[in-house]
Formats: sequence, structure tokens, C-alpha cells
Amino acid sequence: MKKIFLLFAAVCAFAACDPTQEDISNGGNITVDDLTAMTTVTVDKAPDGQNGNVITCKTSAPVNAKWTIGGKDFIGNYAWKKMKLGQHIVTITALCADGTELKADFPVECQVITDPLQRFWIYGEPGSGQEPFQPAAWDAAEMRFSDNEGKHLPFLSDDIYWGFKTLIFDITDATPDCAGRIMNGWWSARYDDDKDVQFTNGQWELQLTEAIAKDCARGNGGAGKDLDIMVTSGSCTINAVYYEE
Repeated sequence: MKKIFLLFAAVCAFAACDPTQEDISNGGNITVDDLTAMTTVTVDKAPDGQNGNVITCKTSAPVNAKWTIGGKDFIGNYAWKKMKLGQHIVTITALCADGTELKADFPVECQVITDPLQRFWIYGEPGSGQEPFQPAAWDAAEMRFSDNEGKHLPFLSDDIYWGFKTLIFDITDATPDCAGRIMNGWWSARYDDDKDVQFTNGQWELQLTEAIAKDCARGNGGAGKDLDIMVTSGSCTINAVYYEE
């Protein structure tokens, strides 16, 4: 619990320097019911009344608050995020002054696109000349995100690593046995619970985490070991890699 409190305090202290963030008082202890009563999670509305795809979160609770939306964390009493269509669970984690941690879930549904997600290309942008490729099995250079030690994919910026972006891989031609591991280019850690993941046709998503950023980012405390996605069986075609916000 102490580690969680220090993390919240450090992040909130940093956020206080940002005029878009609001410093949060941590002057009292509350219950889960109190937290729920003082918290709102809403979805914007389309002209026809359907739920849009922008989630807005607010709390007036006197706590250090963290929101988890679509697998990403936001520190502060306010957060918003554009989402894909479908049902989502927004979780607020609140830390009281005595170190007690509270959590509350808020289910929401996004029915129509009111604010389209913007696509940020890492590989395969139309017109870039970057062609689809089939990564060879057990060749760690095929999908290593490195300008000098990879074969196709560029370095990922610190903004991508420390922004904990969700990488989207556009995959086709995947064989039923196509699988691989999520690791770093130094083979010193895996980020898949030591179990190969299955690659299937369509959009395969990889959420970047703090553990990945610490190992693979090239600055801001990263060790510069490069994210590496290595095919270990079967085959597939990688058409593009991007993230959306």
C-alpha cells in the first residue's frame, strides 16, 4: 500500500505542474458508497440521442484518484478518453489519507462514433512504400522495434512507450499454429507471462505497460532494450502497425 501511495503522490505532484491537471486534496477518509456518490462517468451524446464514444470522468471525492479506461491509467480528479464502440468498464481507484484503497466500477456503452479515433502510423502507412512482410520464425530481428537491429520496424519513441499506447498489428494470412512471444531485444524479459500468444487474422492489440517502458524505452529511465515480437511457430503477414487515440 505504501508503494501505491508514493506512486500516487509522485504522479499528482508532477501533474500539479500541468495547468490542465487539478491538484487533489487527500484530507479525509471515505467509503466506497461515498466515492460512488461523488463520482460521475458519462458518455457524450449523438444528435439522435445514442451514446457517443467519448467518456468523461469526474470525482469530487477528497482522495488521490486514478482512472482506468480501456487499459490505460489517468491520474487526477478528471479524465476523458475516446473509445472504440462497444461496452467498457471504467474503474476509479481512490487512495484515502490513511492509505485505504477503494475501487468502484462504472459500466458504459459507446454506440456511435461522435469523435473519430485518429490513427498514428508506426509501419505500413498508405503511400509510405512500407510493404507487408512475413516475419520468419525464431528471427528476433524481424519484429524488433529498432532502426539498427531490426529488419522492418522503427524505434518506438519515448512518448509511445511512456504513454502506454496500445499497438495495433494488422495481420493476415495467419496459419492456425501462428504464435509468438512478447519480449525485449536483449532476450532478458518476457511480457506474456512466459506463454506464447496466438496471432490471428485481423487487428491484434498489444498494450504497452510500465514494465515494457522501463526495459525498452530509450530515455526517461528506460533501458533501451527495444520491444521485440518474435514468431515462434507458424506464419503470418504483418500489413501495418499503428495506435489510435
